[in-house]
Amino acid sequence: MAKTNFQYEKRQRELEKKKKADEKARRKAELKTTPGGEGEAEPDEAAEDGDAAEGETPAA
Repeated sequence: MAKTNFQYEKRQRELEKKKKADEKARRKAELKTTPGGEGEAEPDEAAEDGDAAEGETPAA
């Protein structure tokens, strides 16, 4: 039976986190450079910040 490659899986998770952080930073910078950009936030942005749905409190 083949062993699980934990290092590969960890690296993939790290790359995904970095990709999300870069995308968030890019969107933030884009909002700063766009005039009147504060009111144009994406509706999915709140859902990406946490696992809890609206109205729910995050589990500790």
